[in-house]
Amino acid sequence: MVGGYSDAASFILAKTFTGHVTGNLVLTAISIASKDWSTFFRRVLAIALFLMGIILSVILERGPTQKLSRSFLPMVLGLEIILIPLAYCALTSPLDARLELFVTCMGLCQGLQNGAWRGAGGISVRSTYLTGMITTLLTTAAQKYIFQAARVARPDPKISLLSGIWVAFVAGAALGATLVLRYNAPGILGAALVLLSLFCYQSAAMLRRHR
Repeated sequence: MVGGYSDAASFILAKTFTGHVTGNLVLTAISIASKDWSTFFRRVLAIALFLMGIILSVILERGPTQKLSRSFLPMVLGLEIILIPLAYCALTSPLDARLELFVTCMGLCQGLQNGAWRGAGGISVRSTYLTGMITTLLTTAAQKYIFQAARVARPDPKISLLSGIWVAFVAGAALGATLVLRYNAPGILGAALVLLSLFCYQSAAMLRRHR
């Protein structure tokens, strides 16, 4: 949900995807063709920060201590919760580079999220883009319900999980677009509220396990 929300909001506010490298590469090519160099720089910056976020997530996951590794997910959530309000502050500042600073914060945020959450229940997932997951979902469903139709098909957890992520991403994109179009820059803060709720839930679960 946060992946869709952030991508839709970033595109409306800065005409740049911050969680989708493929889309940004296409937009970058369009910027070159139209000689729109300021937008070109912003889109290249988004790609670079997204990739940096993935690398940073790997560094944080393989921290120097086991304690750091156990707190990996709350740490990433906390960083995202900080980066999104920073992106809002950058966007509403009087600085000439406010769009670039906004893209920097959001690109890093989305890269962290994509690098941190790579699997669920033993299934490979992506939380900021859907192309690969839609392909996996459709091929899995086709193999199960077309070529195994003669057998009694049991529920497949992969289909349920990937379908849920797909629906949540689209719903998040619709919500993010709606709030940003209605409230402009403050609409981006809705993503931070979703992450804050998840952070509180995760922290409470960790406390219960350690009691």
